[in-house]
Amino acid sequence: QVQLVESGGGLVQPGGSLRLSCAASGFTFSRYAMGWYRRAPGKERELVAGITSAGRSTNYADSVKGRFTISRDDVKNTVYLQMNSLKPEDTAVYYCNAVPILTITRTWGQGTQVTVSS
Repeated sequence: QVQLVESGGGLVQPGGSLRLSCAASGFTFSRYAMGWYRRAPGKERELVAGITSAGRSTNYADSVKGRFTISRDDVKNTVYLQMNSLKPEDTAVYYCNAVPILTITRTWGQGTQVTVSS
């Protein structure tokens, strides 16, 4: 059974940092590109960062470029998102999933809430 379990969110002040983790199981994690998505209140879910298999390359949405860093550990089947210089507009529920979404990963995890507020 495929599982994606996100953690590491919380409440942080503007300019602060958080590191999100996503533990994956039930599929051959190392074979697939992975990404971090977010859904802000009243908005569609969007892809904010992606990393290819073996971490050969990464890409970012313009809104987070230079502030967020995605990485992966294929031994631990975990993908990370280091978020620095956080802004109130980064407030959202953050999810990880394959890029593109796979049939086997179509059920999303519970996500982790990130709230940026003073």
